[in-house]
Amino acid sequence: MIIEKNPKELAAMEEFHKGNRKEGLRLQEEFAAKFREEYKDKDHCPCQKACKYHGNCKECVAIHRAHQEHVPNCMRAMINNKLKVLSELTEHTFCP
Repeated sequence: MIIEKNPKELAAMEEFHKGNRKEGLRLQEEFAAKFREEYKDKDHCPCQKACKYHGNCKECVAIHRAHQEHVPNCMRAMINNKLKVLSELTEHTFCP
C-alpha cells in the first residue's frame, strides 16, 4: 500500500475541495480501513533515523508539538515540497 500521495486519499481531498464532504469522508475511511488492515502487523514509519518512537506516531507528533523546534522526519519532505512551491513565487530568493 502506498501512503504518500495515495490515489484514494488524493481523490478524497478532491471531493472535500469540491464541497462534497460525504464522499470525501467515505473515500478517506476506505483509505484508513485499508491502512489499518495492511499495517496492523507491519512497520509503516518512513523515518530512516533510529528512534525510540519509530512507528509510534502519536507520541512522536506530541513530542514535536511540545518542543516546536522542528517537525518529525516523516513530514519533512512533504513540508519542503510545499515550501518549494511557495518559494518559486519569489524566484527562490527566500530560501538559499
